[in-house]
Amino acid sequence: MTRRTGNLLVEVAGLSGVTYPAGTQVLISGRGASVDAFVDGDWLPLAWWEFTQAPEHAPKPNA
Repeated sequence: MTRRTGNLLVEVAGLSGVTYPAGTQVLISGRGASVDAFVDGDWLPLAWWEFTQAPEHAPKPNA
């Protein structure tokens, strides 16, 4: 599945325990009410209301 770029709308804790602030750019995988997102390899399980998809031309963060 293709990964898309997005931004966090709220503060979210990753699997590593690091908390990412709103506005953090993420790579999104999946579709629907919940998706997987990644920041520098850290996994963030997100609900639909925790992120927004970035425009197609936005630069991609590190996975």
